[in-house]
Amino acid sequence: MKTLREMNSNACLRRRVRSLGFTLIELMIVITIIFILIGIAAGRYDRSVIRAREATLKQDLQVMRQAIDNYTLDKQSAPQSIEALQEAGYLRVVPTDPMTQAKDWQPQFDEVVLSPDQTGTGMVDVHSNSDRTSPFDQTPYKEW
Repeated sequence: MKTLREMNSNACLRRRVRSLGFTLIELMIVITIIFILIGIAAGRYDRSVIRAREATLKQDLQVMRQAIDNYTLDKQSAPQSIEALQEAGYLRVVPTDPMTQAKDWQPQFDEVVLSPDQTGTGMVDVHSNSDRTSPFDQTPYKEW
C-alpha cells in the first residue's frame, strides 16, 4: 500500500508533467494571432511600396518638366522627344516609369510659346503611360 505522502508526490509529478507543454488549442490560438499580424503587415508593406512608386513618379515628372522648360528657354525651341533632352545634356538618363517599369513616357506636344524669342514648338509636357489609377487619390497616373 502506498502512503498518503507517496500519492501526493505522484499527483504533483503528474501535474508538473502536464504543465510543461502547451495544449493544441493554445498553439492554434497563437498561430492564428501570428497569421493575423502577418496579414496586417503585408497589407501595409504593399501600400508603402505603392506610395514610394508614386513619390518617384512625381519626382521624375517634375525633373523632366523642368528639363523641358530649360531646354525650350535655352534653345528657343521646344524639344521633339525625351531623348533630345538627354542628348542635349538636360537629363543624364531618361528615367524609368516606376508604374510601368519601362521608359515609355507619353510626351504631350502643343504649340505653346514660353518666350517671345521662341521659334519652334514641340513637347511641352510628359505623363506616365500607365493605365492604373492611384489607390490613394483615385486619379489615373496618365493625368499626373
